[in-house]
Amino acid sequence: MNLEIKKFDELTGREVYEILRIRSEIFVVEQDCVYNDVDEKDLESIHLMIREDNKIQAYLRVLKSGVSYDDPSIGRVLVTSEARGKGFARKIVQAGINYITDHWGEKKITIGAQDYLRKFYESLGFEAISKVYLEDRIPHLDMTYRKK
Repeated sequence: MNLEIKKFDELTGREVYEILRIRSEIFVVEQDCVYNDVDEKDLESIHLMIREDNKIQAYLRVLKSGVSYDDPSIGRVLVTSEARGKGFARKIVQAGINYITDHWGEKKITIGAQDYLRKFYESLGFEAISKVYLEDRIPHLDMTYRKK
């Protein structure tokens, strides 16, 4: 397992292709959700990837304050179907939290989480700050992490 952290301009063309491919496989095909994944936020994001066997197995992007929320945010969190059950989700989200708190010195993170993942995010220190709402026909809720 290898964690990589890159700005958009540091990603190779193959990495961008692989990221967009696995995001499409999971968010569009697997979750049967038609939405515009290429939202230009990638250009301003920091991209975290866990590689195993030279393939991206887990991914997320971190965004500075003001891009998605007033606070820094974590988004597009995924683990490929072949890598599920290995603890990669916890590792990649914790790495995202650490990046925001350690590199940017931020103490608060806000996310839009799929409701079925509420307990997972709560186990990492996030708290619900909204009621459940539909985003792209999928139940979501806003959650906030505060560094203690």
